[in-house]
Amino acid sequence: MEILRKSSGPVGVFSRRGFLTSAGMTCVYAALAPLTVSRFAAAQHLGDYPFALGVASGDPTPTGVVLWTRLAPQPLEADGGMPHRPMAVSWQVASDEHMSDVVRRGGALATPELGHSVHVEVEGLQPSRWYWYQFKVGNEVSAIGRTRTAPAPGSADDLSFAFVSCQHYGNGYYYAHRHLAQEDLDFAVHLGDYIYEGAASSAIGRSHLPTHEIATLDDYRIRYGLYKSDPDLRAVHAAFPWVVTWDDHETENDYAGFIPENPADPADNMPDFAARRARAYQAYYENMPLRAEQLPVGPYLQLYRRVRFGDRLLVHVLDTRQYRSHRAPAGCVLGDRVDGYCPSALDPSRTIEGASQQAWLLDGLGTSTTDWNVLANQVPFAPNDTNANPLIRTFGGEKWDGYPLDRQVILDFLKQRTIKNTVVITGDVHANFVRNVPPDYVNLDAAPVATEFVGTSISSGGDRTLNTVFGGNVNNPHLRFQDNHHGYVRCSVGENLWRSDYRVVPAVTQADDGGISTIASFVVEKGLPGALPA
Repeated sequence: MEILRKSSGPVGVFSRRGFLTSAGMTCVYAALAPLTVSRFAAAQHLGDYPFALGVASGDPTPTGVVLWTRLAPQPLEADGGMPHRPMAVSWQVASDEHMSDVVRRGGALATPELGHSVHVEVEGLQPSRWYWYQFKVGNEVSAIGRTRTAPAPGSADDLSFAFVSCQHYGNGYYYAHRHLAQEDLDFAVHLGDYIYEGAASSAIGRSHLPTHEIATLDDYRIRYGLYKSDPDLRAVHAAFPWVVTWDDHETENDYAGFIPENPADPADNMPDFAARRARAYQAYYENMPLRAEQLPVGPYLQLYRRVRFGDRLLVHVLDTRQYRSHRAPAGCVLGDRVDGYCPSALDPSRTIEGASQQAWLLDGLGTSTTDWNVLANQVPFAPNDTNANPLIRTFGGEKWDGYPLDRQVILDFLKQRTIKNTVVITGDVHANFVRNVPPDYVNLDAAPVATEFVGTSISSGGDRTLNTVFGGNVNNPHLRFQDNHHGYVRCSVGENLWRSDYRVVPAVTQADDGGISTIASFVVEKGLPGALPA
Protein backbone atom coordinates (compact mmCIF):
# COMPACT_ATOMS: atom_id res chain seq x y z
CA MET A 1 0.00 0.00 0.00
CA GLU A 2 1.23 3.45 -0.89
CA ILE A 3 0.73 6.25 1.62
CA LEU A 4 1.48 9.90 0.94
CA ARG A 5 2.82 11.77 3.94
CA LYS A 6 0.97 14.71 5.39
CA SER A 7 1.00 17.68 3.07
CA SER A 8 1.27 21.25 4.20
CA GLY A 9 -1.71 23.54 3.93
CA PRO A 10 -3.32 26.60 5.41
CA VAL A 11 -3.68 26.02 9.11
CA GLY A 12 -5.69 29.10 9.91
CA VAL A 13 -6.23 30.24 13.46
CA PHE A 14 -7.59 27.62 15.79
CA SER A 15 -7.71 26.83 19.46
CA ARG A 16 -5.50 24.03 20.72
CA ARG A 17 -8.08 23.21 23.39
CA GLY A 18 -8.80 19.51 23.15
CA PHE A 19 -5.78 18.71 20.93
CA LEU A 20 -3.26 16.09 21.99
CA THR A 21 -0.48 17.47 24.17
CA SER A 22 3.14 16.71 23.34
CA ALA A 23 3.27 14.36 26.31
CA GLY A 24 0.11 12.68 25.10
CA MET A 25 1.58 12.30 21.63
CA THR A 26 4.55 10.49 23.12
CA CYS A 27 2.16 7.97 24.65
CA VAL A 28 0.26 7.71 21.38
CA TYR A 29 3.31 6.79 19.33
CA ALA A 30 4.44 4.37 22.00
CA ALA A 31 1.07 2.65 21.79
CA LEU A 32 1.59 1.94 18.13
CA ALA A 33 4.86 0.05 18.68
CA PRO A 34 4.86 -3.69 19.56
CA LEU A 35 5.44 -4.07 23.27
CA THR A 36 5.98 -6.94 25.65
CA VAL A 37 2.87 -7.41 27.78
CA SER A 38 3.79 -7.39 31.43
CA ARG A 39 2.11 -9.88 33.71
CA PHE A 40 0.97 -7.06 35.96
CA ALA A 41 -0.67 -5.08 33.14
CA ALA A 42 -2.28 -8.15 31.63
CA ALA A 43 -3.83 -9.07 34.96
CA GLN A 44 -5.60 -5.76 35.53
CA HIS A 45 -9.35 -6.22 35.89
CA LEU A 46 -11.69 -4.00 33.87
CA GLY A 47 -15.06 -5.14 35.17
CA ASP A 48 -17.39 -5.55 32.18
CA TYR A 49 -16.39 -7.12 28.86
CA PRO A 50 -13.75 -4.80 27.33
CA PHE A 51 -14.28 -5.75 23.65
CA ALA A 52 -17.87 -4.54 23.38
CA LEU A 53 -17.02 -2.57 20.19
CA GLY A 54 -15.76 -5.63 18.36
CA VAL A 55 -12.73 -6.03 16.10
CA ALA A 56 -11.84 -4.95 12.58
CA SER A 57 -9.04 -5.08 10.04
CA GLY A 58 -8.11 -2.83 7.17
CA ASP A 59 -5.78 -1.59 4.42
CA PRO A 60 -4.34 -5.00 3.48
CA THR A 61 -0.98 -5.40 1.75
CA PRO A 62 0.50 -8.61 0.31
CA THR A 63 2.39 -9.17 3.56
CA GLY A 64 0.23 -7.58 6.22
CA VAL A 65 -2.86 -5.83 7.46
CA VAL A 66 -4.00 -3.43 10.19
CA LEU A 67 -5.82 -5.01 13.14
CA TRP A 68 -8.08 -2.83 15.28
CA THR A 69 -10.00 -2.92 18.50
CA ARG A 70 -10.92 -0.39 21.18
CA LEU A 71 -11.32 -1.22 24.85
CA ALA A 72 -14.67 0.05 26.11
CA PRO A 73 -16.51 -2.02 28.73
CA GLN A 74 -19.01 0.87 28.95
CA PRO A 75 -19.20 2.16 25.35
CA LEU A 76 -21.81 4.82 26.10
CA GLU A 77 -19.69 6.52 28.73
CA ALA A 78 -17.24 9.27 27.79
CA ASP A 79 -14.18 7.24 28.81
CA GLY A 80 -15.65 3.93 27.67
CA GLY A 81 -15.60 2.80 31.27
CA MET A 82 -11.81 2.55 31.15
CA PRO A 83 -9.33 3.72 33.80
CA HIS A 84 -7.22 6.72 32.82
CA ARG A 85 -4.03 4.74 32.27
CA PRO A 86 -2.52 2.62 29.51
CA MET A 87 -3.61 -0.99 29.28
CA ALA A 88 -1.60 -3.85 27.80
CA VAL A 89 -3.34 -5.78 25.03
CA SER A 90 -2.01 -8.93 23.41
CA TRP A 91 -2.92 -10.09 19.91
CA GLN A 92 -2.39 -13.11 17.72
CA VAL A 93 -2.93 -14.09 14.11
CA ALA A 94 -3.61 -17.66 13.01
CA SER A 95 -3.97 -19.50 9.73
CA ASP A 96 -7.16 -21.23 10.91
CA GLU A 97 -10.48 -20.10 12.32
CA HIS A 98 -9.93 -21.99 15.58
CA MET A 99 -6.76 -20.01 16.30
CA SER A 100 -4.75 -23.20 16.74
CA ASP A 101 -2.01 -22.44 14.18
CA VAL A 102 -0.72 -19.07 15.39
CA VAL A 103 1.66 -17.45 12.91
CA ARG A 104 2.12 -14.00 14.48
CA ARG A 105 1.63 -12.64 17.98
CA GLY A 106 2.54 -9.56 19.95
CA GLY A 107 1.42 -6.86 22.32
CA ALA A 108 0.44 -3.19 22.26
CA LEU A 109 -0.64 -0.49 24.67
CA ALA A 110 -4.14 0.95 24.57
CA THR A 111 -3.77 4.51 25.85
CA PRO A 112 -6.42 6.92 27.13
CA GLU A 113 -5.01 9.60 24.80
CA LEU A 114 -6.44 7.58 21.90
CA GLY A 115 -9.57 6.32 23.61
CA HIS A 116 -7.85 3.01 24.46
CA SER A 117 -7.88 2.05 20.79
CA VAL A 118 -5.38 -0.40 19.34
CA HIS A 119 -3.97 -0.28 15.79
CA VAL A 120 -1.63 -3.19 15.12
CA GLU A 121 0.25 -3.27 11.81
CA VAL A 122 0.96 -6.95 11.27
CA GLU A 123 3.69 -7.97 8.80
CA GLY A 124 5.23 -11.24 7.67
CA LEU A 125 2.05 -12.79 6.25
CA GLN A 126 1.55 -14.56 2.92
CA PRO A 127 -0.22 -12.87 -0.03
CA SER A 128 -3.79 -13.68 -1.09
CA ARG A 129 -4.81 -15.75 1.88
CA TRP A 130 -7.22 -15.69 4.78
CA TYR A 131 -6.12 -15.24 8.37
CA TRP A 132 -7.95 -15.07 11.69
CA TYR A 133 -7.06 -12.81 14.60
CA GLN A 134 -7.97 -12.16 18.22
CA PHE A 135 -7.12 -9.74 21.05
CA LYS A 136 -6.78 -10.42 24.76
CA VAL A 137 -6.63 -8.21 27.85
CA GLY A 138 -6.40 -9.79 31.28
CA ASN A 139 -8.50 -12.94 31.10
CA GLU A 140 -10.88 -11.57 28.47
CA VAL A 141 -10.61 -12.40 24.77
CA SER A 142 -12.24 -10.63 21.86
CA ALA A 143 -14.34 -12.16 19.15
CA ILE A 144 -12.31 -13.80 16.40
CA GLY A 145 -12.03 -11.67 13.29
CA ARG A 146 -11.22 -12.80 9.76
CA THR A 147 -9.01 -10.90 7.36
CA ARG A 148 -7.30 -11.39 4.02
CA THR A 149 -4.01 -10.15 2.62
CA ALA A 150 -3.84 -8.51 -0.81
CA PRO A 151 -2.45 -10.28 -3.88
CA ALA A 152 1.21 -9.58 -4.58
CA PRO A 153 2.35 -7.47 -7.55
CA GLY A 154 2.35 -9.69 -10.61
CA SER A 155 -0.68 -11.63 -9.38
CA ALA A 156 -3.60 -12.01 -11.77
CA ASP A 157 -6.15 -13.00 -9.10
CA ASP A 158 -9.72 -11.93 -9.77
CA LEU A 159 -11.30 -9.95 -6.95
CA SER A 160 -14.66 -9.43 -5.29
CA PHE A 161 -15.45 -6.50 -3.04
CA ALA A 162 -18.40 -4.36 -1.98
CA PHE A 163 -18.83 -0.72 -1.11
CA VAL A 164 -21.21 0.96 1.33
CA SER A 165 -21.99 4.38 2.80
CA CYS A 166 -24.41 6.35 4.98
CA GLN A 167 -25.50 4.32 8.01
CA HIS A 168 -27.66 6.57 10.19
CA TYR A 169 -28.25 4.59 13.38
CA GLY A 170 -31.66 6.14 14.06
CA ASN A 171 -33.03 5.85 10.50
CA GLY A 172 -33.06 2.09 10.24
CA TYR A 173 -31.61 -1.28 11.09
CA TYR A 174 -28.39 -2.49 9.50
CA TYR A 175 -29.98 -5.33 7.55
CA ALA A 176 -27.75 -4.65 4.56
CA HIS A 177 -24.67 -5.13 6.76
CA ARG A 178 -26.15 -8.41 8.04
CA HIS A 179 -26.28 -9.78 4.50
CA LEU A 180 -23.01 -8.19 3.45
CA ALA A 181 -21.20 -10.11 6.20
CA GLN A 182 -22.27 -13.34 4.46
CA GLU A 183 -20.84 -12.38 1.05
CA ASP A 184 -17.72 -14.06 -0.32
CA LEU A 185 -15.50 -10.98 -0.65
CA ASP A 186 -11.82 -10.13 -0.56
CA PHE A 187 -12.43 -6.76 1.10
CA ALA A 188 -15.01 -3.98 1.52
CA VAL A 189 -14.94 -0.20 1.20
CA HIS A 190 -16.77 2.37 3.36
CA LEU A 191 -17.23 5.68 1.51
CA GLY A 192 -18.30 7.86 4.41
CA ASP A 193 -21.05 8.98 6.76
CA TYR A 194 -20.11 6.22 9.15
CA ILE A 195 -21.80 8.19 11.93
CA TYR A 196 -24.14 11.20 11.93
CA GLU A 197 -23.36 14.14 14.15
CA GLY A 198 -26.85 15.57 14.55
CA ALA A 199 -29.19 15.66 17.51
CA ALA A 200 -31.32 12.63 18.36
CA SER A 201 -33.87 11.53 15.80
CA SER A 202 -35.15 8.07 15.08
CA ALA A 203 -37.71 6.24 12.96
CA ILE A 204 -37.27 2.97 14.84
CA GLY A 205 -36.72 3.90 18.48
CA ARG A 206 -32.92 3.77 18.24
CA SER A 207 -32.24 7.28 19.46
CA HIS A 208 -28.86 8.92 19.14
CA LEU A 209 -26.64 9.31 22.16
CA PRO A 210 -25.69 11.91 23.13
CA THR A 211 -29.08 13.38 22.32
CA HIS A 212 -27.59 16.75 21.28
CA GLU A 213 -25.47 17.53 18.24
CA ILE A 214 -22.04 16.22 19.06
CA ALA A 215 -19.02 18.52 19.23
CA THR A 216 -16.64 17.41 22.00
CA LEU A 217 -14.26 14.47 21.86
CA ASP A 218 -16.36 12.70 24.50
CA ASP A 219 -19.45 13.25 22.36
CA TYR A 220 -17.85 11.75 19.26
CA ARG A 221 -16.51 8.76 21.22
CA ILE A 222 -19.93 8.01 22.66
CA ARG A 223 -21.58 8.29 19.23
CA TYR A 224 -19.11 5.78 17.75
CA GLY A 225 -19.72 3.54 20.74
CA LEU A 226 -23.44 3.67 20.06
CA TYR A 227 -23.06 2.80 16.37
CA LYS A 228 -20.65 -0.04 17.08
CA SER A 229 -23.07 -1.47 19.61
CA ASP A 230 -25.01 -2.78 16.61
CA PRO A 231 -24.24 -6.52 16.20
CA ASP A 232 -24.59 -6.44 12.40
CA LEU A 233 -22.01 -3.66 12.12
CA ARG A 234 -19.60 -5.55 14.35
CA ALA A 235 -20.13 -8.73 12.34
CA VAL A 236 -19.44 -7.12 8.97
CA HIS A 237 -16.23 -5.56 10.28
CA ALA A 238 -15.05 -8.95 11.52
CA ALA A 239 -15.80 -10.68 8.19
CA PHE A 240 -13.08 -9.19 5.94
CA PRO A 241 -10.68 -6.23 5.77
CA TRP A 242 -12.01 -2.72 5.14
CA VAL A 243 -10.72 0.30 3.27
CA VAL A 244 -12.34 3.39 4.78
CA THR A 245 -12.74 7.06 4.03
CA TRP A 246 -15.04 9.75 5.40
CA ASP A 247 -17.54 12.28 4.10
CA ASP A 248 -19.05 15.12 6.12
CA HIS A 249 -21.18 13.66 8.92
CA GLU A 250 -18.19 12.19 10.74
CA THR A 251 -17.48 15.85 11.55
CA GLU A 252 -20.40 18.12 10.57
CA ASN A 253 -22.93 18.22 7.76
CA ASP A 254 -21.73 19.98 4.58
CA TYR A 255 -18.55 21.41 6.08
CA ALA A 256 -15.84 22.45 3.63
CA GLY A 257 -12.25 22.51 4.83
CA PHE A 258 -12.25 24.82 7.86
CA ILE A 259 -15.67 26.30 7.03
CA PRO A 260 -18.63 24.90 9.00
CA GLU A 261 -22.08 24.46 7.51
CA ASN A 262 -23.37 27.70 9.03
CA PRO A 263 -20.42 29.93 9.99
CA ALA A 264 -22.68 32.52 11.63
CA ASP A 265 -24.38 29.96 13.89
CA PRO A 266 -22.52 29.47 17.21
CA ALA A 267 -24.15 26.06 17.53
CA ASP A 268 -22.35 24.97 14.35
CA ASN A 269 -19.12 26.90 14.80
CA MET A 270 -18.84 25.85 18.47
CA PRO A 271 -16.99 28.36 18.41
CA ASP A 272 -13.68 27.24 16.91
CA PHE A 273 -14.41 24.89 14.02
CA ALA A 274 -10.76 23.86 13.57
CA ALA A 275 -10.79 22.54 17.13
CA ARG A 276 -14.03 20.68 16.51
CA ARG A 277 -12.58 19.19 13.32
CA ALA A 278 -9.52 18.02 15.24
CA ARG A 279 -11.69 16.26 17.82
CA ALA A 280 -13.80 14.62 15.12
CA TYR A 281 -10.72 13.49 13.20
CA GLN A 282 -9.18 12.01 16.32
CA ALA A 283 -12.36 10.07 17.12
CA TYR A 284 -12.49 8.80 13.54
CA TYR A 285 -8.94 7.49 13.79
CA GLU A 286 -9.65 5.90 17.16
CA ASN A 287 -12.53 3.89 15.72
CA MET A 288 -11.21 2.85 12.28
CA PRO A 289 -8.63 0.23 11.20
CA LEU A 290 -6.09 2.80 9.99
CA ARG A 291 -2.30 2.86 9.99
CA ALA A 292 0.05 5.11 11.96
CA GLU A 293 0.41 7.26 8.83
CA GLN A 294 -3.20 8.32 9.42
CA LEU A 295 -2.61 9.41 13.00
CA PRO A 296 -4.11 12.93 13.13
CA VAL A 297 -2.08 16.00 13.98
CA GLY A 298 -4.48 18.65 15.25
CA PRO A 299 -7.10 19.30 12.58
CA TYR A 300 -5.21 17.34 9.89
CA LEU A 301 -5.39 13.66 9.02
CA GLN A 302 -3.72 12.19 5.93
CA LEU A 303 -6.55 10.03 4.62
CA TYR A 304 -6.01 9.91 0.86
CA ARG A 305 -3.85 6.93 -0.02
CA ARG A 306 -3.59 4.00 -2.42
CA VAL A 307 -4.27 0.31 -1.77
CA ARG A 308 -3.10 -2.11 -4.47
CA PHE A 309 -4.49 -5.58 -5.13
CA GLY A 310 -1.97 -7.34 -7.34
CA ASP A 311 -2.08 -6.46 -11.01
CA ARG A 312 -5.85 -6.42 -11.02
CA LEU A 313 -6.86 -3.33 -9.05
CA LEU A 314 -5.46 -0.08 -7.68
CA VAL A 315 -7.77 1.77 -5.29
CA HIS A 316 -7.15 5.52 -5.02
CA VAL A 317 -8.86 6.48 -1.75
CA LEU A 318 -9.99 10.12 -1.97
CA ASP A 319 -10.74 12.78 0.65
CA THR A 320 -13.08 15.42 -0.78
CA ARG A 321 -13.84 17.16 2.55
CA GLN A 322 -10.63 18.22 4.23
CA TYR A 323 -9.18 20.37 1.44
CA ARG A 324 -12.21 21.67 -0.45
CA SER A 325 -13.02 25.30 -1.14
CA HIS A 326 -16.13 26.83 0.35
CA ARG A 327 -19.43 25.87 -1.17
CA ALA A 328 -20.43 28.11 -4.09
CA PRO A 329 -23.64 30.15 -3.71
CA ALA A 330 -26.66 27.90 -4.16
CA GLY A 331 -28.31 29.88 -6.93
CA CYS A 332 -27.88 32.59 -9.49
CA VAL A 333 -30.01 34.35 -12.08
CA LEU A 334 -30.86 31.99 -14.92
CA GLY A 335 -29.50 34.41 -17.50
CA ASP A 336 -26.14 34.46 -15.73
CA ARG A 337 -25.61 30.71 -15.95
CA VAL A 338 -22.97 29.39 -18.31
CA ASP A 339 -23.84 25.93 -19.67
CA GLY A 340 -26.03 25.50 -16.61
CA TYR A 341 -23.38 26.54 -14.05
CA CYS A 342 -23.30 29.68 -11.95
CA PRO A 343 -20.25 31.84 -12.74
CA SER A 344 -19.01 31.46 -9.16
CA ALA A 345 -18.82 27.68 -9.59
CA LEU A 346 -16.64 28.14 -12.69
CA ASP A 347 -13.91 29.95 -10.76
CA PRO A 348 -10.79 27.94 -11.69
CA SER A 349 -9.34 28.39 -8.22
CA ARG A 350 -12.15 26.37 -6.65
CA THR A 351 -11.16 22.86 -5.62
CA ILE A 352 -12.83 19.88 -4.01
CA GLU A 353 -9.61 17.89 -3.56
CA GLY A 354 -6.82 20.42 -3.07
CA ALA A 355 -3.74 20.89 -5.25
CA SER A 356 -1.58 18.30 -3.49
CA GLN A 357 -4.21 15.58 -3.62
CA GLN A 358 -4.97 16.33 -7.27
CA ALA A 359 -1.29 16.03 -8.20
CA TRP A 360 -1.07 12.79 -6.24
CA LEU A 361 -4.15 11.41 -8.01
CA LEU A 362 -2.95 12.29 -11.49
CA ASP A 363 0.45 10.80 -10.77
CA GLY A 364 -1.17 7.59 -9.56
CA LEU A 365 -3.46 7.32 -12.56
CA GLY A 366 -0.64 8.09 -14.96
CA THR A 367 1.76 5.50 -13.55
CA SER A 368 -0.70 2.74 -12.68
CA THR A 369 -0.04 -0.65 -14.26
CA THR A 370 -3.11 -2.47 -12.94
CA ASP A 371 -6.02 -3.65 -15.08
CA TRP A 372 -8.41 -1.27 -13.32
CA ASN A 373 -8.15 2.03 -11.44
CA VAL A 374 -10.78 2.78 -8.80
CA LEU A 375 -11.52 6.18 -7.32
CA ALA A 376 -13.02 5.53 -3.87
CA ASN A 377 -14.97 8.76 -3.74
CA GLN A 378 -17.49 10.40 -1.43
CA VAL A 379 -19.87 12.55 -3.52
CA PRO A 380 -21.26 12.11 -7.08
CA PHE A 381 -18.55 12.67 -9.67
CA ALA A 382 -20.34 12.69 -13.05
CA PRO A 383 -22.41 15.77 -13.99
CA ASN A 384 -26.06 15.67 -13.01
CA ASP A 385 -28.61 18.11 -14.43
CA THR A 386 -31.12 18.62 -11.61
CA ASN A 387 -33.64 20.65 -13.63
CA ALA A 388 -36.64 18.66 -14.89
CA ASN A 389 -37.18 21.20 -17.68
CA PRO A 390 -35.33 19.85 -20.75
CA LEU A 391 -34.80 23.41 -21.99
CA ILE A 392 -33.00 24.58 -18.83
CA ARG A 393 -29.81 23.08 -17.41
CA THR A 394 -28.96 23.40 -13.72
CA PHE A 395 -25.75 22.13 -12.15
CA GLY A 396 -24.13 22.96 -8.84
CA GLY A 397 -24.25 22.16 -5.15
CA GLU A 398 -21.63 20.54 -2.97
CA LYS A 399 -20.96 17.53 -5.20
CA TRP A 400 -18.28 17.58 -7.93
CA ASP A 401 -20.76 19.70 -9.93
CA GLY A 402 -19.92 22.51 -7.51
CA TYR A 403 -16.26 22.26 -8.61
CA PRO A 404 -16.52 21.54 -12.36
CA LEU A 405 -13.13 22.89 -13.42
CA ASP A 406 -11.36 20.87 -10.75
CA ARG A 407 -13.10 17.77 -12.11
CA GLN A 408 -12.22 18.82 -15.66
CA VAL A 409 -8.51 18.54 -14.89
CA ILE A 410 -9.03 14.84 -14.11
CA LEU A 411 -11.22 14.26 -17.17
CA ASP A 412 -8.70 15.98 -19.45
CA PHE A 413 -5.92 13.85 -17.99
CA LEU A 414 -7.86 10.64 -18.66
CA LYS A 415 -8.47 11.73 -22.25
CA GLN A 416 -4.93 12.90 -22.95
CA ARG A 417 -3.34 9.77 -21.50
CA THR A 418 -6.07 7.52 -23.05
CA ILE A 419 -6.65 5.94 -19.65
CA LYS A 420 -9.76 3.83 -20.23
CA ASN A 421 -9.92 1.63 -17.16
CA THR A 422 -11.16 4.09 -14.51
CA VAL A 423 -14.19 3.27 -12.35
CA VAL A 424 -15.52 5.70 -9.75
CA ILE A 425 -17.35 4.28 -6.72
CA THR A 426 -19.46 6.79 -4.81
CA GLY A 427 -21.76 7.13 -1.80
CA ASP A 428 -23.46 10.13 -0.14
CA VAL A 429 -26.85 10.46 -1.89
CA HIS A 430 -28.82 7.55 -0.35
CA ALA A 431 -29.74 6.18 -3.77
CA ASN A 432 -28.34 3.95 -6.48
CA PHE A 433 -27.16 5.41 -9.78
CA VAL A 434 -25.11 4.27 -12.72
CA ARG A 435 -23.64 7.09 -14.81
CA ASN A 436 -21.21 7.06 -17.68
CA VAL A 437 -18.73 9.88 -17.06
CA PRO A 438 -18.64 12.26 -20.06
CA PRO A 439 -15.41 13.96 -21.15
CA ASP A 440 -16.60 17.40 -20.01
CA TYR A 441 -19.42 19.14 -18.16
CA VAL A 442 -21.21 20.32 -21.31
CA ASN A 443 -21.55 17.34 -23.67
CA LEU A 444 -23.21 14.77 -21.45
CA ASP A 445 -24.01 12.46 -24.37
CA ALA A 446 -20.39 12.26 -25.60
CA ALA A 447 -18.40 9.02 -25.43
CA PRO A 448 -17.52 8.43 -21.77
CA VAL A 449 -14.03 8.46 -20.33
CA ALA A 450 -14.92 6.59 -17.13
CA THR A 451 -17.80 4.82 -15.37
CA GLU A 452 -19.42 5.78 -12.06
CA PHE A 453 -21.31 3.42 -9.79
CA VAL A 454 -23.15 5.29 -7.02
CA GLY A 455 -24.29 3.14 -4.10
CA THR A 456 -27.29 3.75 -1.88
CA SER A 457 -27.28 4.05 1.91
CA ILE A 458 -27.22 1.27 4.46
CA SER A 459 -30.05 2.94 6.39
CA SER A 460 -29.92 6.74 6.02
CA GLY A 461 -33.18 8.22 4.83
CA GLY A 462 -35.24 5.39 6.27
CA ASP A 463 -38.02 3.65 4.38
CA ARG A 464 -39.60 5.47 1.44
CA THR A 465 -41.71 4.77 -1.62
CA LEU A 466 -39.48 2.64 -3.78
CA ASN A 467 -38.71 3.62 -7.34
CA THR A 468 -36.43 1.97 -9.91
CA VAL A 469 -35.75 3.38 -13.38
CA PHE A 470 -33.51 2.01 -16.12
CA GLY A 471 -32.07 4.28 -18.79
CA GLY A 472 -31.40 7.99 -19.06
CA ASN A 473 -33.49 11.04 -19.84
CA VAL A 474 -33.25 14.18 -21.96
CA ASN A 475 -31.41 16.07 -19.23
CA ASN A 476 -29.03 13.24 -18.36
CA PRO A 477 -28.41 10.99 -21.37
CA HIS A 478 -25.40 9.48 -19.62
CA LEU A 479 -27.61 8.04 -16.83
CA ARG A 480 -28.14 4.29 -17.02
CA PHE A 481 -29.99 3.43 -13.80
CA GLN A 482 -31.46 4.94 -10.66
CA ASP A 483 -33.09 3.37 -7.63
CA ASN A 484 -33.76 4.25 -3.98
CA HIS A 485 -33.68 0.93 -2.12
CA HIS A 486 -31.17 0.48 0.71
CA GLY A 487 -28.24 -1.90 0.37
CA TYR A 488 -24.75 -2.13 -1.09
CA VAL A 489 -22.93 -2.67 -4.37
CA ARG A 490 -20.99 -5.89 -4.92
CA CYS A 491 -18.23 -5.76 -7.53
CA SER A 492 -16.53 -8.65 -9.30
CA VAL A 493 -13.34 -7.66 -11.07
CA GLY A 494 -11.63 -9.76 -13.72
CA GLU A 495 -8.90 -8.93 -16.20
CA ASN A 496 -11.28 -7.87 -18.97
CA LEU A 497 -14.65 -7.44 -17.26
CA TRP A 498 -15.98 -5.50 -14.29
CA ARG A 499 -19.41 -6.39 -12.90
CA SER A 500 -21.43 -4.39 -10.35
CA ASP A 501 -24.44 -5.99 -8.67
CA TYR A 502 -26.86 -3.70 -6.86
CA ARG A 503 -27.88 -5.70 -3.77
CA VAL A 504 -30.92 -4.33 -1.93
CA VAL A 505 -33.21 -4.94 1.03
CA PRO A 506 -36.94 -4.06 0.91
CA ALA A 507 -37.02 -2.03 4.15
CA VAL A 508 -34.90 -0.94 7.10
CA THR A 509 -37.50 0.02 9.71
CA GLN A 510 -39.42 -3.26 9.90
CA ALA A 511 -38.90 -6.00 12.45
CA ASP A 512 -37.88 -8.46 9.72
CA ASP A 513 -35.07 -7.80 7.26
CA GLY A 514 -37.04 -9.13 4.27
CA GLY A 515 -34.01 -10.77 2.65
CA ILE A 516 -31.52 -9.55 0.08
CA SER A 517 -31.84 -9.49 -3.71
CA THR A 518 -30.03 -8.16 -6.76
CA ILE A 519 -32.15 -5.47 -8.38
CA ALA A 520 -29.76 -4.69 -11.25
CA SER A 521 -26.34 -5.64 -12.62
CA PHE A 522 -24.01 -3.77 -14.95
CA VAL A 523 -20.72 -4.60 -16.60
CA VAL A 524 -17.81 -2.59 -17.95
CA GLU A 525 -15.52 -4.04 -20.58
CA LYS A 526 -11.84 -3.26 -20.22
CA GLY A 527 -10.82 -0.50 -22.60
CA LEU A 528 -14.44 0.57 -23.22
CA PRO A 529 -15.53 3.09 -20.56
CA GLY A 530 -19.25 3.06 -19.82
CA ALA A 531 -21.67 0.62 -18.21
CA LEU A 532 -23.79 -1.95 -20.01
CA PRO A 533 -26.67 -3.96 -18.52
CA ALA A 534 -25.43 -7.41 -17.51
